[in-house]
Amino acid sequence: MKKGNVWALLPIGIFIVLYLTLGIIFEYVMKISMGFYSVPIVVIFLIALLCATLQNRKMNFERKLALMGEGVGDKNIVTMLIIFLLAGIFVGVVGRDSAASVAHFVLSLTPPRLAVCMLFLISSFISTAMGTSVGTITLITPIAVSMAEVSGFSAALCVGTVVGGAMFGDNLSFISDTTIAACNGQGCAMKDKFRTNFAIVLPAAIVTLALIAILSFEADITPMEGGEYDLVQVIPYLLVLACGVIGINVFITLIVGILSGSIIMLATGSVTLPTLLSGMGQGAAGMFETSMVAILVAALCALVREGGGFEALLYGIRRLFRGKRACQLGIGLLVGLMDIATANNTVAIVMANPIASEMASDYGITSRKTASILDTFSCIFQGFLPYGAQMLVALSVAGGLGVTLTAFEVIVHMFYPMMLLLSSLVFMFLVPERGNLKKSRQTAEEAQ
Repeated sequence: MKKGNVWALLPIGIFIVLYLTLGIIFEYVMKISMGFYSVPIVVIFLIALLCATLQNRKMNFERKLALMGEGVGDKNIVTMLIIFLLAGIFVGVVGRDSAASVAHFVLSLTPPRLAVCMLFLISSFISTAMGTSVGTITLITPIAVSMAEVSGFSAALCVGTVVGGAMFGDNLSFISDTTIAACNGQGCAMKDKFRTNFAIVLPAAIVTLALIAILSFEADITPMEGGEYDLVQVIPYLLVLACGVIGINVFITLIVGILSGSIIMLATGSVTLPTLLSGMGQGAAGMFETSMVAILVAALCALVREGGGFEALLYGIRRLFRGKRACQLGIGLLVGLMDIATANNTVAIVMANPIASEMASDYGITSRKTASILDTFSCIFQGFLPYGAQMLVALSVAGGLGVTLTAFEVIVHMFYPMMLLLSSLVFMFLVPERGNLKKSRQTAEEAQ
């Protein structure tokens, strides 16, 4: 294999160094709340892209623009952008009241001893339905804190359970930006990735529930009261989940969710038409940064690939990770390191996608397995990051309700990411993969 050109990776290195350095300064030196997310990631990517255009003096600027255009115009990138927007509109339509209804309804029917177990299931369901871990944490953490105060359960256990459940859906949801990025980046049908992922997450979820149940039965608790709920508002979520599991095209799935959500929200009087349209606009606008990052990364990777950067990276990876199973671990660590550097699992997947795709092709790893590894490991690393959005939001919401927790106190109670890591390694090294590369790619192309 060619050694490539290590210097072609300089733009990616510049991005990682700038983003990580500024994030650490903002978060830990200047003590800015959510400091990592105060760093303008789009601007940092533009700086990296500028660096890439200044490299390779043998190629004129017009040719470089053409290469960037080819990268951005790739079918998978265009598909990803449209799905991002539709997913944002769906969340903007249904809002958060629907998710709160699910939480209060389930808790009202739950025996006190199993309340924390149900909290994990609720967080998992809502994050899978909404496609956002941060949104789920923002919504369910107040319920978790209140439940801890009135029941006697540990606040750290309740909050850690919510964060773990939120990462379950972030990893598995059909409309999660991580799933969209991983599947479209690898040319994989979402239903295939879901089936591969589900086999990995199910054992992790079962063991997590068992651990939570053990701690729950050891706690000294008191009965609780549930809040108000409206089950009609849950229908759009159920339709989206059903369509996704059946294997209906993701565009149709999201349109069904948007239409059903609009009809129900208007019919129940939850919103007016102007409010509904405003919510759609805000939901789409909320995907702006993610969409711009996907565009800039596609352009940047096109130049890096042309300069021989990917060849250099693949050469180094092949020397470190020999064999198909070791390569899978290499893909997982690659996206994990990207996530540590960016504190954003979607950005990490988008950056790792082209490299992971070439690694998978070299070792005959199916697209659905590659997409599953990228999504799963990015969520595992993101869940444990003390400076990740999920942890910062959880601590901030809990603090706003008068409960002070540290990241470490919450992390030690996040059983799901721990079990997901263990389950992933078991499936990676001990369970043989079904199917083959050629068939997987053909199925993905037919699905798209």
